[in-house]
Amino acid sequence: MSKKFLKALAALTGASMAAAMGTVTAFAEDAAAAQQPGGIGTLISTFALPILLLVFLYFIMIRPQRKAEKETLEMQKNLQIGDEVITIGGIVGIVLRVEEATKTVVLETGSDRLKIRMMQDAIKENVTAREAAAAAKAEKMKARTQPRSNKE
Repeated sequence: MSKKFLKALAALTGASMAAAMGTVTAFAEDAAAAQQPGGIGTLISTFALPILLLVFLYFIMIRPQRKAEKETLEMQKNLQIGDEVITIGGIVGIVLRVEEATKTVVLETGSDRLKIRMMQDAIKENVTAREAAAAAKAEKMKARTQPRSNKE
């Protein structure tokens, strides 16, 4: 190898090392500045992400779950005689009696008219109320889609 080539290579290596050292020094200065107390700006940046994450989790997970629990409790309170219900265990029956004092219901299930007494909390779904709500919704959609006649 020629001496010219080696000198050029040494010059390029030295220049690249100087540039790299300048970059490292700049990063070190930024890190040192970040460690110094900066007041309210660093406080906000430190706590902003966890707070935003908690707010996000509340609106995505906790709030809809509470809403569903509230609707389920309301449905369980409003059980009436003759409602067809489904229990948590999958038993389908018709409500024969609702006992408010003990918060129990008596269900009739099967063709042999078997009667089961269980807690209101065990009722998962009121089929009668769901079907009535679906029929009302269908009627509303039907009324909305029918053309209105112009009477003059």
